Amino acid sequence: MLLGYIAYFTQPQGWWSAWLAKSSAEVNTFAPSGLPNEEVEAFWTAPDIMVVEDSAQRAQLLYGKELVAHTAEYFGPEGAIEANKTNGLNCQNCHLDAGTKVFGNNYSRVAATYPKMRARSGQVEDVYKRINDCFERSLNGTALDKDSPEMQAMAAYIQFLGKDVPKGEKPAGSGFKELTFLNRPIDPVHGKVVYEEKCVSCHQADGQGLKDAQGVYTYPPLWGPLSYNDGAGLYRMSNFAKYVKWNMPLGINHDDPDLTDEEAWDVAAWVNTQPRPRKDLSDDWPDISKKPFDHPFGPYADGFTEEQHKFGPFGPIKAKLESMANGQP
Repeated sequence: MLLGYIAYFTQPQGWWSAWLAKSSAEVNTFAPSGLPNEEVEAFWTAPDIMVVEDSAQRAQLLYGKELVAHTAEYFGPEGAIEANKTNGLNCQNCHLDAGTKVFGNNYSRVAATYPKMRARSGQVEDVYKRINDCFERSLNGTALDKDSPEMQAMAAYIQFLGKDVPKGEKPAGSGFKELTFLNRPIDPVHGKVVYEEKCVSCHQADGQGLKDAQGVYTYPPLWGPLSYNDGAGLYRMSNFAKYVKWNMPLGINHDDPDLTDEEAWDVAAWVNTQPRPRKDLSDDWPDISKKPFDHPFGPYADGFTEEQHKFGPFGPIKAKLESMANGQP
């Protein structure tokens, strides 16, 4: 396998070599992201690809990073490798700064936690399955071939980012920062007001985002046929609320948020009640008692309604699920 990579990544032919020649300097501009220097030490930071001595490995990692940052250029509606494999979004629309931002849904803990049992599928999943879940859900597309150079490069890059994290540990700054539950149902009507005040300049009144002169999304669509489908992680209200609370508008860091808790929850309710692609979820959550507190589709084992699972209040549901997990009725 290693010899195959060396041959592939060093041959002076094909679109890969053209990309490497054109973009080797550009790709390095996706620097590891975090907080001001005086605060960085408390949080995970991404390792530097450019210190990797093996040229074939370094090229593969840079290619993986490029695919995460500019997925649509390779697999979107006019993708260079395979057109219309995805909806035109990039992996880094959800995993900010190519998966390196503190509390920006980064990839810091992937290497430390995969393979792992996931309740959604009821199976032990490897990193390839996890990547393809994103292709099929967040990118509303189709799975990559596990043995393709692109899948291998993305998996290598994602796992490289967490190479220094001890097995089984969760590094500081991974995932999303937590967000306090509201003591009321979240409100899509107020969320529309928040959207119009805080989000519309980038994502547009119709939620369809904004493209540059080359037709590439500068700001992605938040609903409609080219957005994430209803099986994506951001379709869970808590994930969307935490994402925007600690990262939006673009450029915000978790130490200086722009949205209030109420605004974050309510704008999640507005965005996630707009039309979007549907996915067949019939195989998800084979053990329904493992469904999260905000999974929006029944049936449930906790006795709460689908309406409350969608809009809350979420506190009582989470408390009941924790009680059930501890063997209590």
